[in-house]
Amino acid sequence: MFTVDSISIKYEQKSIINNFSFSAKQGEIVSIIGPNGSGKSTILKALSRLIPYHTGSVVLEGTDLKSMSAKQVARKMCMLSQKNQAPSDMTVIDLVSYGRYPHKKWFERLDNEDMEIVHWALEKTHLTTYKDRPIVSLSGGESQRAWIAMALAQRPKVLLLDEPTTYLDISHQHEVLELVRELNQDMGMTVVMVLHDLNQASCYSDSIVVVQGGEKAMHGTPNQVMTTDMIRKVYRMDSEIQYIPTEKKPRIHLLSTVK
Repeated sequence: MFTVDSISIKYEQKSIINNFSFSAKQGEIVSIIGPNGSGKSTILKALSRLIPYHTGSVVLEGTDLKSMSAKQVARKMCMLSQKNQAPSDMTVIDLVSYGRYPHKKWFERLDNEDMEIVHWALEKTHLTTYKDRPIVSLSGGESQRAWIAMALAQRPKVLLLDEPTTYLDISHQHEVLELVRELNQDMGMTVVMVLHDLNQASCYSDSIVVVQGGEKAMHGTPNQVMTTDMIRKVYRMDSEIQYIPTEKKPRIHLLSTVK
């Protein structure tokens, strides 16, 4: 479905990401975790072609990303950044409608089919009653849902999320991640997201990629990755890992910084 093979990324001749590889299966949620400055968001930007990668390849549904036009990529993949901004007078439905433009010709108007998809995206993200409200009037969680609705309107096969819970309080973090899981399960959408919170990554991911110093340190299921040894080596923290049979995913309790 989505394969990243040995990519390397440089900024002004300085190596940021080295020989990085991972793959995501159809309908899988993959979280990328690691300390600040490890290169997590840089990887996501390269996967979405916001920045170039210098060596290696990214293959989406059997096609090399570099051989695809921007419109072809937008039809199959959508990325949402940490913080997204819309014009002050833009309404929710206006924003969501932008998701249809990768499927239209230059200057082609949205038709009835497009608007049906827009309203479907609003319904899926529980925003139908908010459709005429300005984006700036929404709460953090509501605003994030609106941007996800725009992404849904694109009908992408892959959704890339760069720290989708940043700037949100705990209840809105939960709301957004539950929505991501709901869309993944209902639509079979592949999700690759960067997360800071280890317990969120453990709870909501099918697999986790650990990045350290611009390189892949580990890749596996939450049970394989979330170990006291990994947390000590990568985050320099002592921890306890709790396994609750009813949850099936490990719960991490951070204790103290390694001296």
